Amino acid sequence: MISRRGLLAGGAATAAGAFARHETSPPTHAERARVEPFHGPHQAGVATPPQVHAVFVGFDLREGIGGEAVVRLMHLLTDDAARLTQGRPALADTEPELAANPAGLTVTFGFGEGLFEAAKVDSPIRPLPAFETDKLDKRWSGGDLLVQVCADDGLTVAHAVRMLVKDARSFARVRWTQRGFRGGTKGPTQRNLMGQVDGTVNPTDLDQAVWIDADGMRGGTTMVLRRIRMHLETWDAADRVAREFTIGRRLDTGAPLTGRAERDDPDFERKNHLGFPVISEYAHIRRAHVTDPAQRILRRPYNYDEGLTEDGESDSGLLFASFQADIARQFVPIQRRLAEGDLLNEWVTAIGSAVFAIPPGCAPGGWIGEGLLG
Repeated sequence: MISRRGLLAGGAATAAGAFARHETSPPTHAERARVEPFHGPHQAGVATPPQVHAVFVGFDLREGIGGEAVVRLMHLLTDDAARLTQGRPALADTEPELAANPAGLTVTFGFGEGLFEAAKVDSPIRPLPAFETDKLDKRWSGGDLLVQVCADDGLTVAHAVRMLVKDARSFARVRWTQRGFRGGTKGPTQRNLMGQVDGTVNPTDLDQAVWIDADGMRGGTTMVLRRIRMHLETWDAADRVAREFTIGRRLDTGAPLTGRAERDDPDFERKNHLGFPVISEYAHIRRAHVTDPAQRILRRPYNYDEGLTEDGESDSGLLFASFQADIARQFVPIQRRLAEGDLLNEWVTAIGSAVFAIPPGCAPGGWIGEGLLG
């Protein structure tokens, strides 16, 4: 295995290419006014093209909350979300003007094990196994209920979160709030704070890889949310060759080291003039590689930046949100390979982790979770 010292020392070659400029333009009027459908067989915010801003809120149910109260809570939150996503104020909205700009707003609900236990319903999800590289903090882990709020306007997101939290307050208390943003490129991929193009390889057949086909969850999926701290100060000490060797992709284009464009398939068999693999066996893209399209996970990541610690270090990283039909079959094998031998582990640490069932969408007049809890 390549040592950190060897990576930091740089290399024998110069990094190919120069930084390409990627500028994010402010949303246009049409983008700000965009309305995403709320009702349908799937919840929005999964296959929806990622918006610029996201807030993930994890709740714990209050003591004594049972199945009937959970159903009332989801009736209330569903009605709020159905209104706000269409540019209409929630009932008893004290700032209705703030709801007028939907900006592609989506609200996605997820159920944790605690919610199923309170409702006395068998849970379709299980906790993740322990991974040796994790250093999980309870502040960013677990939760009975997830509310994911995404839009292209920060004010829209803030208002929607406030309305939803206000209406949930009698039933649940906030366990954590995680705020994310995307930037650097437009489209399904983005630049993370390490400068990498992030989220290139996603499944194209969502019926096969993402949506569940089973009673109660038909049209739903599962979500894993991981808070990954980036050690940017030590990453800064690695030169460009070391960074690209670690990831297995070029930083300027996002292309694999064996390709020319971001979406070129990596050639894991290609050797350099010394007979070593061009893409190391411990490079991030090799460890995360999945051959079977049905085993891929849908990645919808967001950056986070909480500023500087008292020691002057960056408190920054990635909110890694993945959606998949089966966590044990799809997510866990990938994460095990990463934990066992990913070069990137030198610069990243998972400090938060949560798992949720994402129920199917609902029809007008229905509510999210009715097939599971109703």
